[in-house]
Amino acid sequence: MTHHETVTRQEAAKEVELVCRRLALLHIAYARTLVDKLGHTLGKAAIVEAIRRYGEMIGEEVRQKVIAQGLDLVPENYGAGDARQLPRFGMHDSLEWVSHDDGSKELHAVGCVMGKVWNEMNENELGRLYCLVDPAQFLAFGGTHTLAHRMTMPDGDPSCRFCIREASAQELAAFKSGDPRWVTSDVCSPEDG
Repeated sequence: MTHHETVTRQEAAKEVELVCRRLALLHIAYARTLVDKLGHTLGKAAIVEAIRRYGEMIGEEVRQKVIAQGLDLVPENYGAGDARQLPRFGMHDSLEWVSHDDGSKELHAVGCVMGKVWNEMNENELGRLYCLVDPAQFLAFGGTHTLAHRMTMPDGDPSCRFCIREASAQELAAFKSGDPRWVTSDVCSPEDG
């Protein structure tokens, strides 16, 4: 006999939040260990490399799912249909695209659970390195664009805000070769990097 239990959206969101808190703690545990063992500079470089690889894995998975749906590898199709990668609730208080008068769009993520954890722990610098997964997965997905941060909670901002922009040839080459200069792809204006 099969027993079905129904949970509310609020209960499900709380369960997702618990997993996100654990992921935030896991990131800080390995990041702090690398910095403590290797020193600040080498430790941070190792963290950035691990996050680049993690982003590559996510981007490749999304890429294959988008291709399987017969869709083009363009930013608008990132996460389309079966390729969605983030939970709809529990990881953020809210997540929405905001359109600007100039036609550009910006993703607003309010109340990132992971950002809250890193702020509570006073581990903003190492926590922020996890956020590099966002440009990394986009660079790996289509090889033309980046999902960059305009604001982040670990940087002390009230929310996280992202833009999608074309990646420069230098950013793409650095990303593909593992050169740490790919992190410039995490700024919304290339001249800011």
